Amino acid sequence: MTTQDLIPEIPSLHDDALAAALRRRIDRKTKPVGSLGRLETLMLRLGLILGSETPKLIDPQLLVFAADHGIAAHGVSAYPADVTWQMVENFLSGGAAVSVLARQHGLTLSVVDAGVNHSFEPRPGLLIAKIAMGSRDMLEGPAMSVDECATAVAAGKTLLQKRPGNVLLLGEMGIANTSSASLLLARLGGFQLAECVGRGTGLDDAQLQRKLTVLMRALDRHPRANEPLSALAALGGLEVAMMVGAVLQAALERRVIVVDGFITGAAVMVAAKLQPAVLERCVFGHRSGEQGHRLMLDMLGAEPLLDLGLRLGEGSGGALAWPLLESACRILSEMASFDSSGVSDKV
Repeated sequence: MTTQDLIPEIPSLHDDALAAALRRRIDRKTKPVGSLGRLETLMLRLGLILGSETPKLIDPQLLVFAADHGIAAHGVSAYPADVTWQMVENFLSGGAAVSVLARQHGLTLSVVDAGVNHSFEPRPGLLIAKIAMGSRDMLEGPAMSVDECATAVAAGKTLLQKRPGNVLLLGEMGIANTSSASLLLARLGGFQLAECVGRGTGLDDAQLQRKLTVLMRALDRHPRANEPLSALAALGGLEVAMMVGAVLQAALERRVIVVDGFITGAAVMVAAKLQPAVLERCVFGHRSGEQGHRLMLDMLGAEPLLDLGLRLGEGSGGALAWPLLESACRILSEMASFDSSGVSDKV
């Protein structure tokens, strides 16, 4: 597989004519110009992504990518590594927060086993794409080999190709994956690691300091992993790598990409480093309570729809933001204009 096959060229969505038509349509609705605030920005973005003045969101796919992380052995999480596979079972049985939200909003929820250290019985809702039984300890060597990383990215692309619809909502599960996200942000964003590392699953002060110490050792262990794919292999996780592939494919297919929080944001960050036009297809669901997420959003030039102090992951923030996307499309399609309604325009 060539690099071009792995990382397809993503064209810009720049379209002056469509943008102007969308703005006219938005401004002629029966309301003062700009009175729907950021919802109008969302309408414009969705119209440009889907190439329509009346965009429709079809068969939205919420994919939760799950994998284990070797760095978890160093106590960087408040929870044991077994929670990864246990939460996968919880997703599949419908008991997790994102399961509830998916049911509420009519989202198709699928869990992707990208590299969980557990053998699952095949069943509906579970997509088994396991590359390995978790990543390796990045204090000893790279979390993934270059081949494993490339295989995971390619698997994410293939998996997305097989899913219907025109919307991808990103979710993830993996004990210690905030560690990978923090390391990727520090390395690819050029930030101090202490600015990027947060409490994750709820660490106290002493545990947070331990996490920072461990991650500093990991960052120092891989000084040459500076390019997006080399950093992803050395410091990332199998679920993050698979999300990178899914994001690249979704962008190529001109799907709307709904980004959840810190870890899904890390995958989008890597994808955008490879193909900047990826960001034109993204809607950022929320600003996480994880401190590094604010830096990441600023770096990506992203303005999230919600800011609720969430730090759950799973895709929960994207699912909560979903009704705003539906509302934006409905207003574009269904709200009357001054011309059609007989309502008097401003003098």
